Amino acid sequence: MFEKLKSGFKGLVTKVTTAELTAENLSPILSDFKMNLAENDVAFPVAERICDELEKRLVGVQVKRLEDRKKIVEENLRQVLLEVMLTNNKIDLLKKVEEKRKKNEPFVLLFVGINGTGKTTTIAKVAQFLWDKGYSVVLACSDTYRAGSIEQLEEHARRLGMRMIKHKYGADPAAVAYDAISHAKAQGINVVLIDTAGRMQTNQNLMNELAKVKRVVSPDLTVLTLDSLIGNDAVMQAEEFHKCIGVDATILTKVDADVKGGSALSVTYVTQKPILFIGVGQTYKDLELFNPEKFVNMILR
Repeated sequence: MFEKLKSGFKGLVTKVTTAELTAENLSPILSDFKMNLAENDVAFPVAERICDELEKRLVGVQVKRLEDRKKIVEENLRQVLLEVMLTNNKIDLLKKVEEKRKKNEPFVLLFVGINGTGKTTTIAKVAQFLWDKGYSVVLACSDTYRAGSIEQLEEHARRLGMRMIKHKYGADPAAVAYDAISHAKAQGINVVLIDTAGRMQTNQNLMNELAKVKRVVSPDLTVLTLDSLIGNDAVMQAEEFHKCIGVDATILTKVDADVKGGSALSVTYVTQKPILFIGVGQTYKDLELFNPEKFVNMILR
């Protein structure tokens, strides 16, 4: 996982540690590193921010011993990466769900994203995660367009032993979501997970319809699923979805197969919204709560 990003950071630490910490020495090293970050799917504004911040922090630092210098370089790099990845609004999902349960109200999650990101499977993984924490869940198929979408979510619901609310193909997606929330209220179900039609962020009609679903159901969280393997496209999708409908958090899928790792660094910085989970495998249990500190420590190992 993220092998290329890890080796890029390792190379940078080695070069900076063995150079004198002056602007003229650091500038070419960081310039090369900026290109390395871009090649590993780090969005250019993010790569620029990391290198500029590092230069500011390291130029003129006086250290005699090589070992101490390495520690200083690594520590400053860690701080810069954390600043890039941390947002003002941390989301404690379980705490939010629990607050709604205490009020006897269902917590509503609306999932958005384009086809092929693994959105429907991710919804099933989130359902399993919440079920394991003791919460009851109902799934809603507001993807009433894509052939096979209802059957796909239905199969997940069957395997998980959960209820799914559906209408016919071509039905109003907002009506399905509304019915699922009404069902949850009537049955005392804790969480509603709403699947929507995967759409290209450039299709304005479909985006408007998604905005309508959001208006009708007023979800507690709108979550964007992104395929980490598509690199900078994931960053562009995040920007567009956030601009058009407003996104509260993201979930990065297929992270276990991502050798580059730049998407994880870029998406938070661009949207200023946290990554909620990362998908790390094929089974329902292969979903991890995302921890920026853990991520930074892992890529600097």
